[in-house]
Amino acid sequence: MAFATRHFVRSAASSAAATAAAKKLIVKHVTVIGGGLMGAGIAQVAAASGHTVVLVDQSDEILKKSTKGIEESLKRVTKKKFADKPEAGAEFIEKTLKNLTTSTDAVAVVHSTDLVIEAIVENQEIKNELFKRLDKFAPEHTIFASNTSSLQITQLANSTTRQDRFGGLHFFNPVPMMKLVEVIKTPMTSQKTFESLMDFSKAVGKSPVSCKDTPGFIVNRLLVPYMMEAVRLFERGDASKEDIDVAMKLGAGYPMGPFELLDYVGLDTSKYIIDGWHSLEPNNPLFAPSPLLNQLVEEKKLGKKTGEGFYKYK
Repeated sequence: MAFATRHFVRSAASSAAATAAAKKLIVKHVTVIGGGLMGAGIAQVAAASGHTVVLVDQSDEILKKSTKGIEESLKRVTKKKFADKPEAGAEFIEKTLKNLTTSTDAVAVVHSTDLVIEAIVENQEIKNELFKRLDKFAPEHTIFASNTSSLQITQLANSTTRQDRFGGLHFFNPVPMMKLVEVIKTPMTSQKTFESLMDFSKAVGKSPVSCKDTPGFIVNRLLVPYMMEAVRLFERGDASKEDIDVAMKLGAGYPMGPFELLDYVGLDTSKYIIDGWHSLEPNNPLFAPSPLLNQLVEEKKLGKKTGEGFYKYK
């Protein structure tokens, strides 16, 4: 009888341990690496939804600019969300900012985080180096995620020893306004990690969709070839860029034409994406480079941010 009791206790303990191990992580503490528009936006929505957030970048100057941008964004949000309740709006801003701190030392802050979201420059080597370094200091349970829009999540995960705790979280700009998040599951991402990322996306007020680790995921896989085909149409002389933009706005109901969108995104960004995909699938005609796009980037005509791209801006 005593043996049976001990056996039952051991079995129950073992079962409980297995259940705990399989239990998905509830994200409470978030570290966002990168204080640009995307990183600051992710930090804002995470802090606004009650998460403890540390925003990390290379200098205090960058972080001050990021924090100021978040404060201004929160004011715009509260004007709409708390139009008739200014006191509630002020309290919302105060609570959100209390949840947010900044740091220039990523290694020092990841030791107590549940989720690391990377939103730095779209460069494979730089991202790999960052994840490789943080992997040595983050707790075993910590999930790593990249906000990349064009790089393979699997290649980033392979720079760490936590491939099963690695996925993609692709937010859209501007983060506080755009409801979509693409949650990317690699062949190595565990189901527990995937579910935790889906739950986190919902917790910050977004509508997550899932996708395998394919170039461009869902939105950019459809959007970038569409924009490139518009450029080829123009290159062949089949239609003017102005008429192509008007046609897609009035005929398809799009808010912006493809050339307006290219200028908004940045021609250098679009070139970087299509060049990366072309290197992966050189025989795919959808990923063929554009001589005109290459020329404009070489001339530093990158779109709205430089004052000229396909169109000129004052």
